[in-house]
Amino acid sequence: MFTGIITAQGEVTAITPIGQGQDMRLTIGVPAGWLDGAALGASIACSGCCLTAIELAPTSFTVEASAETLAKTTLGGWQPGHRINLERPLKMGDELGGHVVSGHVDGLGEVLSATPENGSTRWRFRVPAPLAPYIAPKGSIAIDGVSLTVNEVEGLEFGVNIIPHTSEVTGFSALRPGHSVNIEIDMLARYVARLREFNA
Repeated sequence: MFTGIITAQGEVTAITPIGQGQDMRLTIGVPAGWLDGAALGASIACSGCCLTAIELAPTSFTVEASAETLAKTTLGGWQPGHRINLERPLKMGDELGGHVVSGHVDGLGEVLSATPENGSTRWRFRVPAPLAPYIAPKGSIAIDGVSLTVNEVEGLEFGVNIIPHTSEVTGFSALRPGHSVNIEIDMLARYVARLREFNA
């Protein structure tokens, strides 16, 4: 489990096809010391996608991504040099600064616009129709692993405000209209909707 509070930016340093070339092995460079205490097999959120570390080095780790993961997330478009948001898993007793994030990406969203608004930036996104009912004003959402509060919702589109600090320490500064992002809806919204299905 994660909180959606990004603790480092990493960089894809190598991508190697495995099997029949449909799965991938990715090596990700990280700041010195960021992996201190991490164990082989640890879960690491990579731009919102929970992946298992199969190799650890002082300033890098390696993961494998299945064809399913590559098809359903932005990972399929990553290339060496791509910057990603990183978060280590939550420990008992840690501060829950964002919201409960599983690292299971629900789908891809599209960046529509980024407009300066006072001291922050208003970002607007479009999501696939099946995800839209789970997004509500003042609710939580994870975008590329970043925990954010939804400001407004209109059909398949929603907006969030990003303060300068968040832009600096995450990949938001590199996003442009037309880019795809990993979307994870609020876990609570998912389970409430599931319960309503059975009680309908």
